[in-house]
Amino acid sequence: MAPPFRADHVGSLLRPQELRAAFREYDAGTIDAARFRAVQDGCIREAIGLQEEVGLQPVTDGEFRRGSWFLGFVEAVEGLGTREAIFDFQDAAGGRATFQSAYVERKLRRTRGITTDEFAFVRSHTTRTPKITMPAPSLLHFFRGDQTVNRDVYPDLEEFWSDVIGVYRDEVQALAALGCTYVQFDEVPCAMLCDEGVRRKVAAHGLDPSRLVDAYVGAVNAIVAGRPAGMTVAMHLCRGNYKGRWMAQGGYEPIAERLFGEASVDALFLEYDSERAGGFEPLRFVSAGKQVVLGLVSSKRPELESPDSLKRRIDQASRYLPLDRLGLSPQCGFASSVGGNPLSIDDQRRKLARVVEVAASVWG
Repeated sequence: MAPPFRADHVGSLLRPQELRAAFREYDAGTIDAARFRAVQDGCIREAIGLQEEVGLQPVTDGEFRRGSWFLGFVEAVEGLGTREAIFDFQDAAGGRATFQSAYVERKLRRTRGITTDEFAFVRSHTTRTPKITMPAPSLLHFFRGDQTVNRDVYPDLEEFWSDVIGVYRDEVQALAALGCTYVQFDEVPCAMLCDEGVRRKVAAHGLDPSRLVDAYVGAVNAIVAGRPAGMTVAMHLCRGNYKGRWMAQGGYEPIAERLFGEASVDALFLEYDSERAGGFEPLRFVSAGKQVVLGLVSSKRPELESPDSLKRRIDQASRYLPLDRLGLSPQCGFASSVGGNPLSIDDQRRKLARVVEVAASVWG
């Protein structure tokens, strides 16, 4: 069976307490790199076992080597740093949280593997399909408005995009050479551009929201144009996921025709776990040959979705895209950062098992 799978997942998993402590101790200098790596290795082996135990075919390392979903990328690519984003996270109670995002400080260069070590470790510890996730290229252009890229370094944005695409293409080729067949780009800015408030804020900070989706889809298409045969490329869309919080809301209609129709990816992982994601009508724009994995199971809260409710939602989606082009997953990872979302590892296990259970019932 080739990816995407009927029962799939986005990638990140809750870090065990031992690993969370190791991150703190390594940052404080109380353990060395060898000890830190040993803890990561052991926790990743356990995470692989959890995924296999619940019946998943795609297996990740839980993103256990990363401080956050994108930080490993920032640390691996020469020329990147972090600065405060112009957006923040919010929750149902009205709480807010700021965060640091990528900032392009100098010329971008891939001087070493970004995710290749992650892939190699997972491949050596499972017979199932290793899945590699990495932030989409929009990360390097969006979260600080027109101050995300140092224009003294890149006065010509065409040169910037050329360097970005080169970094990603080199990484994809390196992964392919190691035998990787399943890569996922985590795309947050495009999903945020479904929100009218975000679009207004982007415009106020010097970017044209009407052109951004075109630029971001174009960058992904250029990256995957040279991918080897046999590699599945997926795109996961997310409105923000940090300790149960989010950054945006709104249905996919503003971006669907361009992104669902023209992004040269094999699968779309779409957040659909709450009313913030809108209805399934935009699925009518998904071009022929693309699969859609419905993110109907929430990674933000501990309550377990019932099989019947999930099947009803899958049936509703199948009115706009045939059932044989659909799959099921959580709407996002369980831990976009080391701290993770407000649920337990047992909650996570039950939710992943529920995905497998319902997928087997619906698709056999």
